[in-house]
Amino acid sequence: MNEKSKRLRILLNCSIFAAITAILAQVEIPLPLIPISGQTLAVGIAATVLGSRQGALAMVCYAAIGAVGLPVFAGFSGGPQVLVGPSGGYIFGFIAAAYITGLILEKTRFTIRMALIANIAGMFVTLLFGTIQLKIVLDLGWNAALTAGVYPFLVVGFIKAYLASWIGIIVRQRLIQAKLITATQKEIAS
Repeated sequence: MNEKSKRLRILLNCSIFAAITAILAQVEIPLPLIPISGQTLAVGIAATVLGSRQGALAMVCYAAIGAVGLPVFAGFSGGPQVLVGPSGGYIFGFIAAAYITGLILEKTRFTIRMALIANIAGMFVTLLFGTIQLKIVLDLGWNAALTAGVYPFLVVGFIKAYLASWIGIIVRQRLIQAKLITATQKEIAS
């Protein structure tokens, strides 16, 4: 496969996962400030399937599409005002979370157990980014920011981390078998 074909495949993979994130963003449970949505499930699956760089690139694509105004964020919202608003930190956190999740898997092994550990780490990265921006934008104290930005998401976050791990590893294995993504050296050796 030549370099142009590899780049095209990477762009297609990232676009597909940006679209999946946009779709799952619309699955939401409303809360007073920040809804619980399927976005973080999509972030975990993207990172588990694509790895650090492509997973993060998929989230950059997702954030960019929303930043220009397409209604891809939770509640069919979009535009730069979302990125600078109370929920924007979570969206920026998706990029970092995808990178960290994928990096952990690349440095260890692509197994469901390691994917769960990596996705839990990614969940906390997202919550960290989101809570910091929530605190700053709404001028909240740390207790109020944690109460609004972390605690409501923990239980469902662990469930989504497990689902992202399980789904992501299965999809990754199938895509490797179909030669649609490339296995890491560690995966080839095992």
